[in-house]
Amino acid sequence: MLTDGKPGHENQSLGLIEAIDKLTPVELRREKVERNAIAGLLRAQLPEVAPALIVGAGHSTHAPMLKLARQSGAPCVVLMKPSLPLSLFDLCLIPEHDIREKECPPNVEATIGAINRVPPPDGSPRRGGLILLGGPSSTHGWDADSIRESVTTIVSSCGDRPWRITDSRRTPDGQLSELAKACPALVCHPHADTGPEWLPQRLTEAAEVWVSEDSVSMIYESLSSGAKVGLFACPQKKTNRITRGVDRLSSEGWVTRFADWDPATGLTEPPRILRESDRCAGLVLGRFFPERLPKT
Repeated sequence: MLTDGKPGHENQSLGLIEAIDKLTPVELRREKVERNAIAGLLRAQLPEVAPALIVGAGHSTHAPMLKLARQSGAPCVVLMKPSLPLSLFDLCLIPEHDIREKECPPNVEATIGAINRVPPPDGSPRRGGLILLGGPSSTHGWDADSIRESVTTIVSSCGDRPWRITDSRRTPDGQLSELAKACPALVCHPHADTGPEWLPQRLTEAAEVWVSEDSVSMIYESLSSGAKVGLFACPQKKTNRITRGVDRLSSEGWVTRFADWDPATGLTEPPRILRESDRCAGLVLGRFFPERLPKT
């Protein structure tokens, strides 16, 4: 696995690799590349043991991936739309909202959202509630008063379950402490105090998850966990492929917007549990290593 060190990119690669490992044993080797594309290309070195598969996400991994693939003969799988021509990669796993072509080339697979590390439901009882806050972005602003009103309404209306809340790097300073004062029933977990395993584990325990609609990655992670998912409204600055993707999730019944939520009926049950990492793991093995697919 090639990584640029960015948690979001690394989690996508790990999500695919861990899903492959559930189907056939994997020995993972992580190689960090320079974020400068030219430096990363020059320093990319083939390890003593040649890889069987090369996986990476993030622009600075693309050229080194291709270099190592050419040297080793191993297929390379890129996650997210690459900065180089798609035809150079053996397989591109790209979120559908990033694909403009009406028909995908044979080496491109559209995914519903980005691949992630959230494990599937294991059948354990789920009764908790989880609230995930993003923050201002290129597509959305932030309305602290609206968020506070929505959070307090939800927690007070669903007080039969424990509620946790966490923020993110984009969340405005003081937002979490303000919500803690307004809603004492909340257990607050600042993102700086949580590790990489915290969110996947909490998602497996939550019966319902509320996410601010600017946080696209957390929306898809929540859908991958098997929880019912609600969205807090955020002021929208512009409409683009990402916001249209969220709108489609709402119209197709994957998520419930706060404006459409009724405490008496609760959140909508998604059409299915979104397991794109598992689906793509099977696709990778079937395409490159069919002999390693589990016998059915």
